[in-house]
Amino acid sequence: MNDLDLNTLLGAEDDEGSSRRRSRNSGKRGGRRRRRRRNRGGFIAPLLAFVVLAGIIGGGGYYGYLWLSDALVPDDYTGQGTGEVIIEIKPGQSASEVAQELEKQGVVASARAFTNAISNANMSASLQPGEYKLRKQMSAASAAALLVPGNKLLAKVRLPEGLRLSQAYNELAKQTGKPAKEFAAAAKDVDALDLPPYAKGKLEGYVFPATYEFQPKDTPKEMLATMVDRFKQAADQAELEAGAKALGRTPHEIVVIASIVQAEAGRQEDMAKISRVIYNRLKLPMKLQMDSTTMYALGKFGTAATNAETQTRHPYNTYYVDGLPPGAITNPGDHAIEAALNPAKGDWLYFVATDPKSNVTKFATTEAEFNKLLTEYRANGG
Repeated sequence: MNDLDLNTLLGAEDDEGSSRRRSRNSGKRGGRRRRRRRNRGGFIAPLLAFVVLAGIIGGGGYYGYLWLSDALVPDDYTGQGTGEVIIEIKPGQSASEVAQELEKQGVVASARAFTNAISNANMSASLQPGEYKLRKQMSAASAAALLVPGNKLLAKVRLPEGLRLSQAYNELAKQTGKPAKEFAAAAKDVDALDLPPYAKGKLEGYVFPATYEFQPKDTPKEMLATMVDRFKQAADQAELEAGAKALGRTPHEIVVIASIVQAEAGRQEDMAKISRVIYNRLKLPMKLQMDSTTMYALGKFGTAATNAETQTRHPYNTYYVDGLPPGAITNPGDHAIEAALNPAKGDWLYFVATDPKSNVTKFATTEAEFNKLLTEYRANGG
């Protein structure tokens, strides 16, 4: 075979190979074109399915949103409500427990509306025990606004210094609306009142005069117990027990002296001097001869006993008995207790309220000086 034949043969083979490659390549391109046509038609169906699904989900999402809105926004009333409901917040109650009670009583539409309202108002930790006046079907925010200390239902009671127990019962009855006889009955249960041991079971002298705030549900026994507790606070502040020991007296005797000082003094500035007169007489010894104790023995009021009244045989009549009476004759306040513990320095044995109108009291060391003061007293209409 010559070179020409060989080249011709190789060229033919090349042409044949090229032809086969073109044929294969042509087939591949044609196959791709067919596949593209198939893919283009297959893309439309999923797209349509997605659009339909999105519509379904979108519709479901809208109704889901409505459902979530109802679930997340609790039922609530509008406005200030009507009628009247007394709600008590008990000590230790949580805000959620209070909310449940408000819903139960028909004050708010839902407990959650109330807890949301107090949370928004930063009141969750500030709800205080007590009784409050609310209304039916109030908005939760309106209910929360009324559950503040200034809106508590309280009976403010002021007990003046120097009242006897019988007077205190009447005063408490007048200011609380509870019968005086209920206070008198409650006073008999001295164990429940938690009197200090040195009181020897006597309530007179231990109902401390002050201003109190009581809830409507408080009983006479609870009120008296509160007043006794207030006495003990005052006694601790005055260091009553230590002071009594320093004076050689019992704490009860100090209370008795303070009660006499309270009854006899017309002005606070005279209390320490009157206290000194009592101590000076007790030291001699000398009968106290305090008209206030005689009047107490007779169930009368005032500090001017007649000669006949001073003859009464009674353990509280200090014209008749030596030393102090067995118990207090009034319920003394801070100043009288302080005077009993800290008598003024002096050697006075007598005192007379020489001018009943101005309550001025003058003091004397001798009986002659005392008689002059009595003359002045009578000249001023005493």
